Amino acid sequence: MSKADRPDQPNSSERFNEDKATYTVRGAAKGEGAPDLDAGVRAIRNVLKTLPSRPGVYRMQDARGDVLYVGKARVLRNRVTSYTQVAKLPKRLLRMVSQTRGMTIVTTQTEAEALLLEAQLIKRFRPPYNLLLRDDKSFPFILLREDHPFPQVRKHRGARRSKGQYYGPFASAGSVTSTLNALQKLFLLRSCSDSFFARRTRPCLLYQIRRCSAPCVDRISKPDYAELVADAKLFLAGKSTGVQARLGKQMAEAADKKDFELAAVYRDRLRALTYVQGSQTVHSEGLGDGDIFALACKGGHICIQAFFIRGGQNWGHRSFFPAHVADVPEDEVLGDFLMQFYEDVPPPRRILVDRALPEAELIAEALSARSERRVEIDRPQRGSRRKLIDQASRNAEEALDRRMAETTTQGKLLRELAEMFKLDGPPNRIEIYDNSHIMGTNATGAMVVAGPEGFAKNGYRKFNIKSAITPGDDFGMMREVLTRRFARLEKDDPNREQGEWPDLILIDGGKGQLSAVLDIMEEQGVSDVPVVGVAKGPHHGRDGREVFHLPGGREITLPPNSALLFYLQRLRDEAHRFAIGTHRAKRAKSLTTSTLDEVPGIGPNRKRALLMHFGTARAVKGAALADLEKAPGISSAMARQLYDYFHPRG
Repeated sequence: MSKADRPDQPNSSERFNEDKATYTVRGAAKGEGAPDLDAGVRAIRNVLKTLPSRPGVYRMQDARGDVLYVGKARVLRNRVTSYTQVAKLPKRLLRMVSQTRGMTIVTTQTEAEALLLEAQLIKRFRPPYNLLLRDDKSFPFILLREDHPFPQVRKHRGARRSKGQYYGPFASAGSVTSTLNALQKLFLLRSCSDSFFARRTRPCLLYQIRRCSAPCVDRISKPDYAELVADAKLFLAGKSTGVQARLGKQMAEAADKKDFELAAVYRDRLRALTYVQGSQTVHSEGLGDGDIFALACKGGHICIQAFFIRGGQNWGHRSFFPAHVADVPEDEVLGDFLMQFYEDVPPPRRILVDRALPEAELIAEALSARSERRVEIDRPQRGSRRKLIDQASRNAEEALDRRMAETTTQGKLLRELAEMFKLDGPPNRIEIYDNSHIMGTNATGAMVVAGPEGFAKNGYRKFNIKSAITPGDDFGMMREVLTRRFARLEKDDPNREQGEWPDLILIDGGKGQLSAVLDIMEEQGVSDVPVVGVAKGPHHGRDGREVFHLPGGREITLPPNSALLFYLQRLRDEAHRFAIGTHRAKRAKSLTTSTLDEVPGIGPNRKRALLMHFGTARAVKGAALADLEKAPGISSAMARQLYDYFHPRG
């Protein structure tokens, strides 16, 4: 796809070619940014002057160029024209049009291509008026690596760059772990890294407990290991009948030869296979590979339940709660969800849904084009597949009920929180800050975010402390963190329209920390964001109580069994966990680096040679020029460059 022009160009630019075109049109005067329905309609009509009657994707943008909405159309001119007919628009779209000041258009060859691009752009820009799939975790897969004589089986997340076969998606890390355990019991495949494999001189514990065949020390030949790999592939593809028959035959042969120890090994593997088949198989005769989706809606909230079936095996299920679903028809919600869901996950050959989708054929065509094989979307009416849909529907309703109950409890806690701290109302965004360091080294700051729906992990932020910090100067670290945080907020959201400004700030500390934070915020010109310090009580937290410090010297304590106290402690502990994790990661990275990494021309080999010769990076730094010239692999010119780097003149 062509990359769209930046939306803040002062003049319209148009680029067309035979396949697709991208161009941006600004439709309002400079500085015109307040919601204004007439101004929005004028901006859209300005776009219509040059809009072709072709398939494509359009982006609605506000005066700053931020994307408000991404949509696709079979005929762009007809679709965009509908936004000028304000009498027919729902309130949600009226608000969007009133903020629109420009549009970016990308034309495509087909509507299916436009649908794929729409999902990609929604994932990239996360516009406030599009349905959004809120899921900050990638799905885990099982990777059977094939770039080693003895393939390794392991869990995998993220980009699929390693050479091998990927099996998934699995609904959770737990589903992957249970399947990996089954693979180890059944097929004795190695799970260790290549470096661990190369260092072994005797079998590890996994061999002793019959979870690995120990190819690292030649306890199994390469052809026999390849046979185990082939069986594992059949198992993961749902074709375990042949594997079961082969194990039974091998057990009988070993018993006939009176090799009862080997026969017992085959017996245990056969029992494990039978157990796994019974625990993973669902009533999905003939389904093979497929995903099942059902939607439940109550009180304006929507839950979509997904089941993942591969080779007739249940690889887990997950509940999704998409955002921005107000005034959007349920079938449209499910259709948009499918396109976003399969943006990062390879679609199976068959997708079962619980309702008719208005663009089912188009979605199937787009997913087929992406996966380069036929994908079908089906709504079963009877039989075993209908039972699967009914099961998914029940799970969706139950998950939505649980979610609404949790939200109700959360809402009650936030109302009590607002009352206790005298806030204007229940906070939608709480930011909790903490720092971590060891004697001032590898200092980091951390911010976690919580709201009505729990922790918002996509809002977490790490801060590498850049200024020189005196050991133990927590005030200095907090000053840098908050200064950078609010400077960024003032730049990105000066009008506080994007929901990024906190309604409450919690800091880990007592009166001193609170006073310092209030001074910092006053320097930043921020005086209307409530701040509360959370400190251990008089017994240093041994009684499970905290003291909450408020501006003006007011202090609050809560009963030890208070639900609100537990909630606030959980917020503080999450910030502490995140800060320590960030600090540990930074410290671990620092242990593998040295001052030699910063010297131009010093690569891994020269660095290794210098360290082997001098012992430490500090010794290299203090070495004389003549000593540097004697180091192996270091020329006179390189020695001079090293010496000048560590001993700059003048």
